[in-house]
Amino acid sequence: FLSGAVVLGIISVTVVKLQGISLDWKAPAPWLFVAGGMLGGFYVTLSTILTPRIGAAALMAFLVAGQLLAGMLIDRVGFLGVAVREISVGRVAGAVLLLAGALLVRLF
Repeated sequence: FLSGAVVLGIISVTVVKLQGISLDWKAPAPWLFVAGGMLGGFYVTLSTILTPRIGAAALMAFLVAGQLLAGMLIDRVGFLGVAVREISVGRVAGAVLLLAGALLVRLF
């Protein structure tokens, strides 16, 4: 993991230098970038911890279920300019079935 981060850092700095982009390290990052970085770190850490405990298939099933629920919430509130969509009985049923499937993958 660390070696990948180092390589990514080198590539990022190289691309920034080649494109002539100046980095203003003192400028505050928008809250969305900070939140995305923190959630990304949490995601990687949690995936690393949970994979040996619950298995890769169960982890993937729960991650997809979580993404579906987050997507439904984003659709409902229209976050970041997404078209607002109401939560229907069919969408809730689909989410419940996906969660049930994730539980079945975990239990069996």
